[in-house]
Amino acid sequence: LISTNTNDKFDADFWERRLRYAIDYRRTVMPGADFKCCRLIFGEADHFPGLTVDRFNDILVAQTLSLGIEVRKELIFNLLYKILREQGEEIRGLYERNDVKIRLLEGMEENKGWFDLSALGLPRPDTCLTEIVENGIRYNVDVENGQKTGFFLDQKYNRQAIAKIARGKHVLDCFTHTGAFALNAAVGGAASVTAVDISAEAVQMTDANASKNGLDKVVKGLKANVFDLLSELVNNKSREYDFIILDPPAFTKSGSTVKNAIRGYKEINLKAMKLLPRGGYLATCSCSHFMDNELFIKMVQSAARDADVSLKLIEARRQSPDHPTLMNVPETDYLKFYLFQLV
Repeated sequence: LISTNTNDKFDADFWERRLRYAIDYRRTVMPGADFKCCRLIFGEADHFPGLTVDRFNDILVAQTLSLGIEVRKELIFNLLYKILREQGEEIRGLYERNDVKIRLLEGMEENKGWFDLSALGLPRPDTCLTEIVENGIRYNVDVENGQKTGFFLDQKYNRQAIAKIARGKHVLDCFTHTGAFALNAAVGGAASVTAVDISAEAVQMTDANASKNGLDKVVKGLKANVFDLLSELVNNKSREYDFIILDPPAFTKSGSTVKNAIRGYKEINLKAMKLLPRGGYLATCSCSHFMDNELFIKMVQSAARDADVSLKLIEARRQSPDHPTLMNVPETDYLKFYLFQLV
């Protein structure tokens, strides 16, 4: 659904108005440097069904999941580049990350590569690597090989919440990906940060980002299965950490697997609560809209009962505003982020 206005004509002027509206919104809610690293188009929330466009400094990354957008993408992408160039933004290319199986449901092929903007005088970029700055921290982003579109932008301000209370803490960052929560904790003054991921490439990227920001003496990457590591720490009655961050991938991507997902979420939360001392801190998240907020809170409360702890709520947060929630489209309300103290 792209419009409820019977007077709309779906020509170039229509799509340009839509794009300008979305960009103006980001300039308002993601001002200054944040605009150089944000989601410009968030599908249905911006009335572009099936289209995601992220900005990583000088590279745009697009993902097209609906046939209706696919047949109009040349017009949309050219207009988007034109608008940003008019506004003085340096963009050297648009990379398509259409390597997702859901495209097959619409009769489209999976693919990835640079979108041809030569008609606008833009040559094909010679590298898929760029550098972004988020919350004052520099990251290398590989838009060709990174997860999703290259970097998870939706936790930007939740990472700031971590940094605010990290001073002096010994932090365990689980499912670290590229180390973003870990680095924010280190910038916030953490005494030590262990950043865990099962992917060797993710750990290498985390270590590289830590070194890039002069934080390699504080942040150490560790390749491990988080479930196994938490079990081992619990069995050893470890008291090494007083701040644990749980930011797992989506354990459920359909309504039929929610029950299994609840068990997975509860397992890691329960073990984290058992590891933390009284007065310790827990950040816990879910990025699946199928695991709705009510289910997530019930899971956290159940884990707390089993761990025999009480939770003091510090903050309840959502995705950053460049991933807006359209109130009549529940799928756009997907990220849960809770920050607790154990008492």
